[in-house]
Formats: sequence, structure tokens, C-alpha cells
Amino acid sequence: MDGNGRWAKKHGQPRVFGHRNGVQSVREATEAAAELGVEYMTLYAFSTENWGRPKAEVNALMTLLVQTIRKEIATMNKNNIRLKAIGDLEQLPSKSHKALLEGIENTKNNTRMTLVLALNYSAKWEILKAVKTLAQEAKDGKIDPKGISEATFDDALSTKGIPHPELLIRTSGEQRISNFLLWQIAYAELAFLPIYWPDFRKQHLYQAIIDYQNRERRFGKTSDQISDSE
Repeated sequence: MDGNGRWAKKHGQPRVFGHRNGVQSVREATEAAAELGVEYMTLYAFSTENWGRPKAEVNALMTLLVQTIRKEIATMNKNNIRLKAIGDLEQLPSKSHKALLEGIENTKNNTRMTLVLALNYSAKWEILKAVKTLAQEAKDGKIDPKGISEATFDDALSTKGIPHPELLIRTSGEQRISNFLLWQIAYAELAFLPIYWPDFRKQHLYQAIIDYQNRERRFGKTSDQISDSE
């Protein structure tokens, strides 16, 4: 969800103004995804690198996180949406961590869609953590290193039990991944939109999905092989 700060600057406002207006875009994307039958949607809300931003902006983001989660729990329950989170969550400020856990607990029985927030998240951190976990288990004799498979590695990641993304959308016109789900998006389709996140609305998600549906996903095979298997 990129471009909040630049959107605010464009409107002559401080960066936090962009983050606050980005909340409406979160609602739009979540509602649209649920209406379309999307089962899992992950929002990259705060990366480990974001701690390097101005302290006032980080504090405002953490406060906004608490306010938004507590405000939206009733709506999520009404729409049968479950909240989950990935990242180094224990390093979040205590109020933010508490609000997040409350949201997860209060929506855990919902089944229509799972909304995953990536908070204090870094794909490199996640992969390194998984490697260390598997190395320790091998050292302790719990697993055979030769038996480590893609499935084994999947289970050591923060996203255990969450399907790999089929479509990744990035706003603001930037055309890079920026340390997001690097293992999981190996075969995801990518969509880079020229709009800033606060301008994102349902129709943008609809169009991205239509574009996705018109692509041929080959997973390393040829077009002929895909056609023959259909």
C-alpha cells in the first residue's frame, strides 16, 4: 500500500494525513475482495525498514493502527472476516500489539475471508528466521536435513497455512517488490498501478483482477502444455 506520503504532499498536508486517508482504501479493498469471493488478502502495512522513518510519523502510524483495528472489529465480524498478522509482532509498541491480538482473537471464528496484516514484516527476516528454525531442529535431531522440502520450508514461515498469493498489487507507480513475501510470490502475477494508495478504490481491484484473469499462468511450462491439460 504505497504512496501515502506522496499523496499527502500533493495535497499540501503532512505525511500522516496520507496514512489516515489510506484507511478508507483499506476498507474499499477489503470489501471488494470479500464481495468477489477472495479468500485471503494480505496488506503490507509496515515493514521493518519503516522504523527508520521520522519518529513522529512512526508514532502516528502506530496510533492509527490501534484506532483502526478497534474501530473496524465490529465491521469485520458483521462481514464474517477474520484478521491475522505476520511479521515480528512482539517488537511492536505494547498498545499496538495488544490491539492487534484483540482483533485477531475477536475475529478468529469468521470464515468468509482472511485479512492478513504484514506488520514489522520483512521477507528476508522471515526467510532467515525459517532457516534458523530448521537448522536448530536438524541440530536437535528432530528433522533430517535431506528431508527438507518446499512444504517443510513453507511450514517454517510466518504464512504457514496461508496459500501463496496469486496476484500482487502495488500502488504509487513503483515497480519493485520491496521485501514482500519473496518466497511466496515466486509465481504470483504482478500489477503495478500508477495511483497513490489513498486513491485506491474498488474499481482498481476489479480491473487488476480482470487483467489477472486474462493472463496465462504457465508455472514454467509451455503454452501448449497448459492447453493440453485443460
